[in-house]
Amino acid sequence: MPTDVVMPQMGESIFEGTITKWLKKPGDKIQRDEPLFEISTDKVDAEIPAPASGVLQEIKVSEGNTVQVNTVVGVIGDGNGASASASASAKVTASAPSTAAPASAKKEAPAPPTSSAGAPEDEEDSDVRSSPLVRKLAREHNVDLAKVSGTGTGGRVTKQDVLDFVEHRAAAPVAVPASRQPSTPTPAVIPGDLVPMSKMRQIIAQRMIESRRTSAHVHCMFEADMTRIVNLRNKLKNGFEQRHGARLTFMPFFVRAAIVALQQYPIVNSSLEGDSIRYHKHVNAGIAVALDWGLIVPVLKNADELNFLGLQRGITDLGERARSKKLMPADVEGATFTITNPGQFGAVFGLPIINQPNVAIMGVGGITKQPLVITDKDGTDSIAIRSVVHLTLGYDHRIVDGAVADQFMALVKKTLENWSEEVG
Repeated sequence: MPTDVVMPQMGESIFEGTITKWLKKPGDKIQRDEPLFEISTDKVDAEIPAPASGVLQEIKVSEGNTVQVNTVVGVIGDGNGASASASASAKVTASAPSTAAPASAKKEAPAPPTSSAGAPEDEEDSDVRSSPLVRKLAREHNVDLAKVSGTGTGGRVTKQDVLDFVEHRAAAPVAVPASRQPSTPTPAVIPGDLVPMSKMRQIIAQRMIESRRTSAHVHCMFEADMTRIVNLRNKLKNGFEQRHGARLTFMPFFVRAAIVALQQYPIVNSSLEGDSIRYHKHVNAGIAVALDWGLIVPVLKNADELNFLGLQRGITDLGERARSKKLMPADVEGATFTITNPGQFGAVFGLPIINQPNVAIMGVGGITKQPLVITDKDGTDSIAIRSVVHLTLGYDHRIVDGAVADQFMALVKKTLENWSEEVG
């Protein structure tokens, strides 16, 4: 019997989803739990696994369309009806909006077309690592992603890679017969297409504006000497990875320091509910993760109950699942305090926007070597090269006073500079 593929219920508060990419085409064999299609909701982007093994007989909802949960979007069968349903699927794809091009248009050659022939069809570019937004942008510009050099993590093709490719292609000379060559050079065409925002980008835009309108944003910045932690990490990172199977990063140090300060200053781990303040019993640490197609904040629940190894494993797991679209809505809900790390891209510091309904967010700048004045126990000053980080706290001045914010950050700084916890 055929098996219906439905738009899944990704959470109690989610009622619809947008299909951003089908990972299989009609006639393809499928194994149960193999990724079948990608969706975007107002909470997460996710890969949806096949509910059964068989052959994808029909695609009922094409890429770019938004449907209610439990809507049948495809059919998996034993393969006997693949040919007939493939034709039906082609009709669905052909009637899709312009934002979802048919498969034959996905891989047109990138060279400018001539007056006598169109671009040839190539194989699908499913092996190229890219986001749905990037693939959509490539289709709109008739770009073969296999010919684009990816500068993202792990060779992933980013939006900027595609735009750079298009600009370079537009600036390249076009081969024209001598008899038809103009007497003056033709100026290069500057691309200026209007690219629709993805579902995730729309949600990000909406929430950033709402946060600015909701909270009275104030920021303070502190400088912390990370030399002790940098030396400790350099000493332990190889053995740590061998023993635990996880890379030793700097993020768990910052999360632990924040937890220590949040326990001392619980107002920073609160949220506003009407005219009342809710003090949260546990620290649910939101860890911002930058993706090629947007930004997401998965949440490490009850982080205050985890040891250092637990923090590192939890942070690594959330990051990997965010980048591979394996997060569930529950993974991005319930944050009580958020940490973002613009320093990984070289920023000295940032002024982050509060992640509602939190009342504070800590930004971690880049760790750089700088000359600092060091005072020894006898009061003698000297200049030394130290590893320094700039930390910022964005806080809601409706709830958190400046004095409390400064005391909170002073404790974060002290914890980092005098690190004494066992790393493992």
